[in-house]
Amino acid sequence: MSEKLTFRYAERNDIPLILQFIKELAAYEKLINEVVADEKTLEEWIFDKQKAEVLFAVVDGGEIGFALFFHNFSTFLGRAGIYLEDLFVKPEYRGKGYGKAILIKLAAIAVERGCGRLEWWCLDWNKPGIDFYLSLGAEPMSDWTVYRLTGDTLSNLAVLSGD
Repeated sequence: MSEKLTFRYAERNDIPLILQFIKELAAYEKLINEVVADEKTLEEWIFDKQKAEVLFAVVDGGEIGFALFFHNFSTFLGRAGIYLEDLFVKPEYRGKGYGKAILIKLAAIAVERGCGRLEWWCLDWNKPGIDFYLSLGAEPMSDWTVYRLTGDTLSNLAVLSGD
Protein backbone atom coordinates (compact mmCIF):
# COMPACT_ATOMS: atom_id res chain seq x y z
CA MET A 1 0.00 0.00 0.00
CA SER A 2 1.72 3.10 -1.18
CA GLU A 3 -1.14 5.49 -0.31
CA LYS A 4 -2.54 5.90 3.20
CA LEU A 5 -5.59 3.74 3.81
CA THR A 6 -8.37 4.79 6.16
CA PHE A 7 -11.75 3.30 6.95
CA ARG A 8 -15.15 4.80 7.48
CA TYR A 9 -18.61 3.42 8.12
CA ALA A 10 -21.24 4.15 5.52
CA GLU A 11 -23.77 6.84 6.18
CA ARG A 12 -27.26 7.19 4.75
CA ASN A 13 -26.05 9.48 1.94
CA ASP A 14 -23.70 6.68 0.78
CA ILE A 15 -26.56 4.49 -0.47
CA PRO A 16 -25.82 5.13 -4.18
CA LEU A 17 -22.16 4.27 -3.58
CA ILE A 18 -23.09 1.07 -1.73
CA LEU A 19 -25.30 0.01 -4.62
CA GLN A 20 -22.50 0.81 -7.08
CA PHE A 21 -20.07 -1.42 -5.18
CA ILE A 22 -22.67 -4.21 -5.00
CA LYS A 23 -23.13 -4.04 -8.77
CA GLU A 24 -19.37 -4.01 -9.42
CA LEU A 25 -18.97 -7.09 -7.22
CA ALA A 26 -21.90 -8.82 -8.94
CA ALA A 27 -20.34 -8.12 -12.34
CA TYR A 28 -17.03 -9.62 -11.15
CA GLU A 29 -18.87 -12.70 -9.86
CA LYS A 30 -20.81 -12.98 -13.15
CA LEU A 31 -24.05 -12.52 -11.21
CA ILE A 32 -25.12 -9.01 -12.24
CA ASN A 33 -28.51 -10.31 -13.43
CA GLU A 34 -29.29 -11.40 -9.86
CA VAL A 35 -29.01 -7.91 -8.37
CA VAL A 36 -32.51 -6.68 -7.55
CA ALA A 37 -31.49 -4.41 -4.66
CA ASP A 38 -32.25 -0.75 -5.13
CA GLU A 39 -31.45 2.37 -3.13
CA LYS A 40 -34.77 2.37 -1.25
CA THR A 41 -34.37 -1.26 -0.16
CA LEU A 42 -30.78 -0.72 0.94
CA GLU A 43 -31.76 2.35 2.94
CA GLU A 44 -34.53 0.42 4.69
CA TRP A 45 -32.47 -2.65 5.60
CA ILE A 46 -29.08 -1.08 6.30
CA PHE A 47 -30.09 2.18 7.94
CA ASP A 48 -33.73 1.99 9.08
CA LYS A 49 -33.74 -1.62 10.29
CA GLN A 50 -29.97 -1.68 10.98
CA LYS A 51 -29.57 -5.26 9.74
CA ALA A 52 -26.15 -4.75 8.14
CA GLU A 53 -23.16 -2.44 8.27
CA VAL A 54 -20.92 -1.17 5.50
CA LEU A 55 -17.28 -0.28 5.91
CA PHE A 56 -15.49 1.64 3.17
CA ALA A 57 -11.77 1.49 2.50
CA VAL A 58 -10.65 4.99 1.54
CA VAL A 59 -7.47 6.10 -0.24
CA ASP A 60 -6.74 9.74 -1.10
CA GLY A 61 -10.32 10.70 -0.23
CA GLY A 62 -11.91 8.12 -2.52
CA GLU A 63 -13.61 4.84 -1.66
CA ILE A 64 -11.60 1.99 -3.22
CA GLY A 65 -13.31 -0.96 -1.57
CA PHE A 66 -16.09 -1.98 0.73
CA ALA A 67 -17.22 -4.68 3.11
CA LEU A 68 -20.87 -5.34 3.94
CA PHE A 69 -21.31 -7.42 7.09
CA PHE A 70 -23.71 -8.30 9.86
CA HIS A 71 -23.80 -10.26 13.08
CA ASN A 72 -24.74 -13.91 13.17
CA PHE A 73 -24.77 -16.21 16.19
CA SER A 74 -22.97 -19.43 17.06
CA THR A 75 -24.82 -21.64 19.52
CA PHE A 76 -21.66 -23.72 19.98
CA LEU A 77 -19.61 -20.66 20.95
CA GLY A 78 -22.53 -19.02 22.73
CA ARG A 79 -21.73 -15.67 21.17
CA ALA A 80 -22.17 -13.57 18.07
CA GLY A 81 -19.87 -13.61 15.09
CA ILE A 82 -19.47 -11.42 12.06
CA TYR A 83 -20.62 -12.69 8.70
CA LEU A 84 -18.95 -10.92 5.78
CA GLU A 85 -21.51 -10.84 2.98
CA ASP A 86 -19.49 -8.82 0.49
CA LEU A 87 -15.86 -7.78 0.17
CA PHE A 88 -14.79 -5.90 -2.93
CA VAL A 89 -11.74 -3.90 -3.92
CA LYS A 90 -11.78 -2.00 -7.22
CA PRO A 91 -9.63 -3.79 -9.82
CA GLU A 92 -7.04 -1.03 -10.09
CA TYR A 93 -6.34 -1.30 -6.34
CA ARG A 94 -6.01 -5.08 -6.14
CA GLY A 95 -2.72 -6.73 -5.28
CA LYS A 96 -1.67 -3.82 -3.08
CA GLY A 97 -2.75 -5.20 0.30
CA TYR A 98 -6.06 -3.38 0.59
CA GLY A 99 -8.17 -6.55 0.72
CA LYS A 100 -5.97 -7.89 3.50
CA ALA A 101 -6.24 -4.56 5.32
CA ILE A 102 -10.05 -4.73 5.13
CA LEU A 103 -10.06 -8.24 6.60
CA ILE A 104 -7.63 -7.16 9.33
CA LYS A 105 -9.99 -4.29 10.18
CA LEU A 106 -12.99 -6.65 10.25
CA ALA A 107 -11.07 -9.05 12.51
CA ALA A 108 -10.31 -6.14 14.84
CA ILE A 109 -14.00 -5.14 14.87
CA ALA A 110 -14.97 -8.75 15.67
CA VAL A 111 -12.48 -8.96 18.54
CA GLU A 112 -13.45 -5.51 19.85
CA ARG A 113 -17.12 -6.56 19.90
CA GLY A 114 -16.33 -9.88 21.63
CA CYS A 115 -17.33 -11.96 18.62
CA GLY A 116 -16.23 -15.57 18.38
CA ARG A 117 -15.55 -15.68 14.65
CA LEU A 118 -15.46 -13.97 11.29
CA GLU A 119 -16.75 -15.96 8.35
CA TRP A 120 -17.76 -15.65 4.70
CA TRP A 121 -18.45 -17.64 1.55
CA CYS A 122 -16.31 -17.71 -1.56
CA LEU A 123 -17.31 -18.94 -4.99
CA ASP A 124 -15.61 -22.24 -5.87
CA TRP A 125 -14.18 -20.83 -9.12
CA ASN A 126 -12.60 -17.79 -7.45
CA LYS A 127 -9.07 -19.19 -7.16
CA PRO A 128 -7.44 -15.79 -6.49
CA GLY A 129 -9.88 -15.23 -3.62
CA ILE A 130 -9.42 -18.74 -2.23
CA ASP A 131 -5.63 -18.47 -2.37
CA PHE A 132 -5.82 -15.08 -0.66
CA TYR A 133 -8.05 -16.36 2.14
CA LEU A 134 -5.88 -19.43 2.70
CA SER A 135 -2.81 -17.18 2.93
CA LEU A 136 -4.47 -15.42 5.88
CA GLY A 137 -5.02 -18.72 7.69
CA ALA A 138 -8.74 -18.98 6.90
CA GLU A 139 -10.06 -22.52 6.84
CA PRO A 140 -12.56 -23.78 4.26
CA MET A 141 -15.61 -25.44 5.79
CA SER A 142 -15.59 -28.38 3.38
CA ASP A 143 -17.97 -30.52 5.46
CA TRP A 144 -20.83 -28.04 5.08
CA THR A 145 -23.18 -27.32 2.19
CA VAL A 146 -25.11 -24.08 1.92
CA TYR A 147 -28.86 -24.39 1.41
CA ARG A 148 -31.08 -21.53 0.36
CA LEU A 149 -34.77 -20.71 -0.02
CA THR A 150 -35.69 -17.65 -2.07
CA GLY A 151 -38.53 -16.16 -4.07
CA ASP A 152 -41.63 -18.31 -4.59
CA THR A 153 -40.08 -21.31 -2.83
CA LEU A 154 -39.56 -19.23 0.32
CA SER A 155 -43.05 -17.70 0.09
CA ASN A 156 -44.70 -21.07 -0.51
CA LEU A 157 -43.02 -22.58 2.53
CA ALA A 158 -43.96 -19.57 4.67
CA VAL A 159 -47.63 -20.02 3.75
CA LEU A 160 -47.54 -23.37 5.56
CA SER A 161 -47.05 -21.53 8.88
CA GLY A 162 -50.67 -20.43 8.83
CA ASP A 163 -49.78 -16.93 10.02
